[in-house]
Amino acid sequence: MPDREERDGRGAGPGRVRDVSGSLRRQAIAIAAVTLVIDCLSFALYTSSFSYPAGLRWAMLGAIVVVDAGLASTPRLSGVVAVAQVAVTVSGAVLHPGSGPLPLLNSVGLLISAYRAGAWLGRWPAAVSLLCLAAGIVARRVLGGPPVRPERILLDAVADALLPWLVGRYTTARRAHIAELEQRSEREQAEAREALTAAIAEERSSIARDLHDVISHHVSAIGVHAGVARLRASTGPAAPDLTNSLTAVETSSRAAMLDLRRLLDVLHGNPSGEDSQPGLDNLPELLDAVRAVGLRARVTVHGSSSPLPESLDIAVYRVVQEMLTNALRHGAGGVAEVELRYDRSSLTVTASNPLAAETRARPDSPHRGLQGIRSRATMFNGSTSYGPAPDGRAWITTVTFPLDPS
Repeated sequence: MPDREERDGRGAGPGRVRDVSGSLRRQAIAIAAVTLVIDCLSFALYTSSFSYPAGLRWAMLGAIVVVDAGLASTPRLSGVVAVAQVAVTVSGAVLHPGSGPLPLLNSVGLLISAYRAGAWLGRWPAAVSLLCLAAGIVARRVLGGPPVRPERILLDAVADALLPWLVGRYTTARRAHIAELEQRSEREQAEAREALTAAIAEERSSIARDLHDVISHHVSAIGVHAGVARLRASTGPAAPDLTNSLTAVETSSRAAMLDLRRLLDVLHGNPSGEDSQPGLDNLPELLDAVRAVGLRARVTVHGSSSPLPESLDIAVYRVVQEMLTNALRHGAGGVAEVELRYDRSSLTVTASNPLAAETRARPDSPHRGLQGIRSRATMFNGSTSYGPAPDGRAWITTVTFPLDPS
């Protein structure tokens, strides 16, 4: 049916609309062809016993073919086709010889044209078409054939004109109702998405406020106190070591504040600018920071490095940062080796550092930093492995990130 085809094609793009239009056209041609065959066969069978002149019979048959073929025309001509169907049926009644029963001329065409007029035309054109159809059916009964009782004439007008016209109007109303329900559903879904987006934004803003109020103040205080202590610790035999340590604390607190501001910008929904998330290009600054606190760290790169997607670049930087932090906290000897190996389809990050005695004694202690590394690798379908070296004196962490071969 037309309403189903239009509903299936709405909102699917120009190509889909063209497909639906073609389907409607093919269906209209099929309906017109079937109607034409039925009306022509009925005319040929039921007029064989009437004394229509041969020329008139062929003329009537040609008129039936023309008006039934008009059912395949564009929907906006439905009113014209209905009037043409009425003209044929009234002409057949007027030209009917004798007083016998009326022959079946284009009864199926009248039904289909009444349906099309109700389904495709606007209110007033549809009403005028209905009046013409009803008047034609009444005129056919009055002008041709034996006398018929008025109630039978009224019944024919209702059955052949009003009923299919009402079915067409119902189809149009149903189609409009379904379209309204679909639009309402789309609006409700859009409003729900907007409400969810607003709720997420509000929650992120709330988290950002909490981070700013609870964490940033403390980190700022750490930096201020470290700076003051560094300025005062300028004398004494341990002054150089103490100054270096306080400088490292001050530098780390500033770096933490910078990262915190970046996260706050992300939570507030602000676009990233110059202070975007750090990536592999920021590894020299990271190495300077950990060396300032006494960790002799070195990063070597193997293979041909290529630009990484921003999110992956940030993740790899954070993994290296966590590896160096673990080496600083749990390692021994103040040494850490990090290797970046680029292959055609993967990037492998390997870190190794000597293990402290107490760490070797507690192999089952929680590895929260390693859990964070594993989580970042999992986000990119990567793999993680870690554990002590065969001799038990070093800790080795390996993370592999798959790369797009293209």
